[in-house]
Amino acid sequence: MQKKHQNNTVKLLANIVFASRWLQAPLYLGLIIAQGVYVYLFVNELVHLVQHAHTIGETEIMLVVLGLIDVVMIANLLLMVIVGGYETFVSRLYLENHADQPEWLEHVNAGTMKVKLSMALIGISSIHLLKTFIEAPNLTQQTMMWQVIIHMAFVLSAMAMAYTNRLMEPAKEH
Repeated sequence: MQKKHQNNTVKLLANIVFASRWLQAPLYLGLIIAQGVYVYLFVNELVHLVQHAHTIGETEIMLVVLGLIDVVMIANLLLMVIVGGYETFVSRLYLENHADQPEWLEHVNAGTMKVKLSMALIGISSIHLLKTFIEAPNLTQQTMMWQVIIHMAFVLSAMAMAYTNRLMEPAKEH
């Protein structure tokens, strides 16, 4: 009798632990709201650019455009985290026959998501670094040096994650 009670307790605990993944659903909803904020920011910056295009110089236009690209890349990062994270950690999205299903979602797992996210962070960091180099006359060498060091840390981290992910994946037949 006691063994059956233990089995029921273990099963109940396992079900509670498994159901706890749904605690992440509100986090993904919050990221969707954050993505909406980025859309708002993008539209404001785009309107500002169009309204002032005739009064600002080429360098300023380039900086605003890089800012717009940065917003798009962060929105892409958010989308990868929202869709990939939800699919990986919470529940299936059941998009197998959906015409708009992202190709990368078919073979997403925690390892590939880390690599994709680190590549997105490198892209975002690259945009910031390019903006830094454009604004170089207004910045100290120390500021520029630290931004390069941080960018290189992202690159090296991404390479290490990709290498580790590759080692952990079973050998694929060609």
